[in-house]
Order: sequence, then C-alpha cells, then structure tokens
Amino acid sequence: MLGNSIGLIELGSIAAGYEVADAMLKTADVELLLARSICSGKYIVMVRGDVAAVESSVQAGRESGSFSVIDTFVIPNVHESVFPAIGGASKTERLEALGLLESFSVAALIEGADAAAKAAAVRLIEIRLAMALGGKAFVSLTGSVSAVRSAVEAGARAIGAKGLLVNKVVIPNPRPELLGEMI
Repeated sequence: MLGNSIGLIELGSIAAGYEVADAMLKTADVELLLARSICSGKYIVMVRGDVAAVESSVQAGRESGSFSVIDTFVIPNVHESVFPAIGGASKTERLEALGLLESFSVAALIEGADAAAKAAAVRLIEIRLAMALGGKAFVSLTGSVSAVRSAVEAGARAIGAKGLLVNKVVIPNPRPELLGEMI
C-alpha cells in the first residue's frame, strides 16, 4: 500500500513511542515507514498512506502519547524526493549551489524539506534525522543558486513557523570535497 501522505509523531519517551506506533497502526490502514529511537532519548514514528488514513493514525497517536508528544505533522501530497532523502538513497554526482536547513525537531525538519522541494527545482541530497545530532535534524539540497535560495527560504519559513529553526545556509559555489563529506 502506497499513499501520497505521510505523518510523523516525535516523542520524548521511548516506551511511549512503542505504544503510539501500535495505536497508529491499529487505527488506520497505513504503512509503517519508520519507528525508532533517536538521539537525546526521543522516539519517532512515521507512517504513509492516503490522507484520511494518515490523519486518523496521527490523531490516535497523539491521543495515545499525550504528554510525551513533542511534535507531529501530516503532509498530504508529500514531494516524491523526500522518501529517498530520508533513506539516504539520493544520488548526487556534483554540487551546484548547496543549501542546508537545520531544525531542533525531526518533524519540523521534514516539513521544511517538503516545503523546500515544492518551492523550487532543487534536488534533496539527504535528510538526516537526529542520529549523532543531539536530537536535531538537517536537510541538504542542491540546484541553481536562485532555486536553492528560494527553496531554503521556503523551508526556513515552514520550520520557523514552529519556532524550531536552528540555521539556514546557502553556499553558491561549494568546494567539491563537501559532497564526499555528505554521503
């Protein structure tokens, strides 16, 4: 089952994470994409399906997780480049301009990455989710300077709306060595 919507719940408790994942999967016909502990003792659960199913699943998870819930989202019609970037499977041979967005929250970062990918003709390189990052997350992307600037601004607005933006950077002519450090 594939749908064009994803939902995520980020929790401050690992035990609650398992309970929330179970509630989300029992509530609606969704596919479990990710359920794991992340840095600083947090836990994330991400599901995929049609919009209504994902909305029901996330609502059930929020109710189940109550006080442990840090952040959530439902993104209908998620940009297709988000999935390979989360899995680290995006292939980029060379960097044009390089854009980076950094967030205090995994959920806010994925929302920002989706907004960035939808805003301009850029390629998402990687979405790094809180592992060895102290619970933060970041996305790297490439494209023309103007496209990267537009994408980074759109992503920063989405993350900033939740008050969780750490930093945003656009590097017009990055050294090629940086690509080797990112993958």
